[in-house]
Amino acid sequence: MPARKDPISVVCFGDSLTWGFNPVDKSRYGHDIRWTRLLQGELGPDFYVIEEGVNGRTTVFEDPVKGDKNGLKHLETVRKTHMPIDVLVMMLGTNDLQARFGMNADTIAIAMGRLLDFARRPTDDAEGRAPKVLLMAPPPLAPMAGTPFVAQFSDQSVAESHRLAACYREKATEYGAAFFDTGTVISASAVDAIHFDAKPQAGLAAAVAVEVRKLAD
Repeated sequence: MPARKDPISVVCFGDSLTWGFNPVDKSRYGHDIRWTRLLQGELGPDFYVIEEGVNGRTTVFEDPVKGDKNGLKHLETVRKTHMPIDVLVMMLGTNDLQARFGMNADTIAIAMGRLLDFARRPTDDAEGRAPKVLLMAPPPLAPMAGTPFVAQFSDQSVAESHRLAACYREKATEYGAAFFDTGTVISASAVDAIHFDAKPQAGLAAAVAVEVRKLAD
């Protein structure tokens, strides 16, 4: 990282798993619970963590139902808004698994590759240098039966979610990004089969902090 007095800038770019969606009451978790804010505490004052989560965000797909969810388009603005970015943490793909997109894990990983390719290229702005990138695979979906999202995610969606981490690992290697499988430390809530329960987010924050520090050294 360049020598300077400013803290190391860490942008967490993702969907509702990054925004902090509470599956119990559909509110946003507070600063004392959501992993992105706990990450700031884990990293300390030498780092500056910026949350960039949007509910329903996809990798590259326009959502015909919800609209304005294309992560690739969003990333262009996010990079310019927060430049210079030292570490870009990306976790997307869960929304791509929705039945209406009809995508398998391999195709979602190819889509993620477009974001990885864009992230590694400097922009033409004064502070537009490329960040180091940590690609994180979201945890697999839990069984959908009886949950609020059963109509949006099929059994095939759940099956493909279990393949996503391996596909992402390959893409991270291809594009020179670091990789972390969040499914090794956190699981989707049984309440809605997608989002995080409150308690395990501290463990996720601690694990992500380790990976971010590796990139900051």
